[in-house]
Amino acid sequence: MKVLILLSLAVATPALADSNLPPAHWANRQLPDASQEAKAQALMAEIRCLVCQGQAIVDSDAELAGDMRDLIRRRIAAGERPSAIRAWLVERYGNWVSYRPPTEPVGWPLWIAPILLIAVGGWIAGSRLKRRGGG
Repeated sequence: MKVLILLSLAVATPALADSNLPPAHWANRQLPDASQEAKAQALMAEIRCLVCQGQAIVDSDAELAGDMRDLIRRRIAAGERPSAIRAWLVERYGNWVSYRPPTEPVGWPLWIAPILLIAVGGWIAGSRLKRRGGG
């Protein structure tokens, strides 16, 4: 029975989760036009890998990140603007895919909360220092 369990664990390795397909053509190749490649690199540095933990697709070895690099390079080679490609990716995958999410009113509390917490902490510290000095 133990042999069967060990055998099933050995077969169920994460390495088998990757496909046997070759990587996409432009996943690990640079575009021949240096200016187009520079645009692609800049955009790929701003796009988050969907399967990695907070890693940009330009640095990720994940198969999906390679597919996304290929997609970006193909679209830039076809003449599409990086901003249009970013907009398409955000529309498809949500704001999380971009390291530069748009500033929307729903996100304002995330920017304001640290400032308010520092102000409240300063007020509490100041009032306690006044009590110690005055008492």
